[in-house]
Amino acid sequence: MSTTAAPPEIRPKDFLAIDHLLSDQERDIRDTVRAFVADRIVPHVGDWFEAGQLPIGELAPALGTLGVLGMHLTGYGCAGVSATAYGLACLELEAGDSGVRSLVSVQGSLAMYAIWRWGSEEHKQEWLPRMAAGEAIGCFGLTEPDAGSDPGAMRTHARRDGEDWILHGQKMWITNGSVADVAVVWAVTDDGVRGFLVPKGTKGFTTQDIHKKLSLRASITSELLFDDVRLPASAVLPEVSSLRGPLSCLNEARFGIVFGAVGAARACFEAALDYAGERIAFGRPIAATQLQQLKLATMATQVNQGTLLALHLGRMKDDNLLRNEHVSMGKLANVNMALDVARNARQVLGANGVTLEYPVIRHMNNLESVVTYEGTADIHALVVGGALTGIQAFR
Repeated sequence: MSTTAAPPEIRPKDFLAIDHLLSDQERDIRDTVRAFVADRIVPHVGDWFEAGQLPIGELAPALGTLGVLGMHLTGYGCAGVSATAYGLACLELEAGDSGVRSLVSVQGSLAMYAIWRWGSEEHKQEWLPRMAAGEAIGCFGLTEPDAGSDPGAMRTHARRDGEDWILHGQKMWITNGSVADVAVVWAVTDDGVRGFLVPKGTKGFTTQDIHKKLSLRASITSELLFDDVRLPASAVLPEVSSLRGPLSCLNEARFGIVFGAVGAARACFEAALDYAGERIAFGRPIAATQLQQLKLATMATQVNQGTLLALHLGRMKDDNLLRNEHVSMGKLANVNMALDVARNARQVLGANGVTLEYPVIRHMNNLESVVTYEGTADIHALVVGGALTGIQAFR
């Protein structure tokens, strides 16, 4: 049926009118998180990045009040919103900084999800309400110095000693590690791969932060050390005894990254668009030149494509149609897209593109971590390739 209604005006920062694809609730959540980021993150994050710190003690309770910690989980103080709404929150958080989205993602999609999906009722009652409120911080210990893309090669192990367990090993590149009140730690046992809840202060459990990072500087990254840590039987997550446990958590986190990467790309594109309209060279804005318009048009197309891909995967997840392979394609496509946008935006800004007065170099550096964690681009390409061909190239 034809209509005489005029199409909407072009909005450069929502070129395809994607807002019209969102429900009222999704727009409300998106706008609330966007306002929080503009007020609480953007004015300060350049300084945090330069100093290599993140004020988690202040941010976590504020994020809890905002309702984004474990927001896609149900019960125990969690909001129980749709996967798409959670994704939109991740998008806005990462438009502020990847480190802030990582804080929320590790808390909600790794640590909280592991307890919510695989823990006992006692675990859930003890930890989830406080974690949702930002009163307790969690971390997720899977990666090791010699076991990143191949978690099955982990060396951290746990053995039974009477009713107790003795945990020994090392975890590396752990977000929130040194500030976490509880670590969800995965270890090899005679019963398979098991998850353990290790509270801060447990004898034999120590952490040390990783310094001299040039990426994700506004984020705490730590090494976890377990020197024959004695844990009670109640520390074990009872509902899983295989790699299915940690991998299910990683898939939740990867889903957030599919959206989050779009946020980083959008922030870079918008910075370049604004700058191009203001920067005068040869008597006119550089936005008037063909070369810069080509860059801007390319970036706008990429950001809109990435947003549509993320929304599609969100709708699939809400309809219970999403597979791990779909998430791998989303992370592979959108993080690589965001890196490309960031590099183009840096060119538009010229020398200003390498200063922290603008967000571009910060996002560009952060994305070099995002493209690696929760599965490298190479691994996700192989996951998609295996799904296409039926041949697993890395097994």
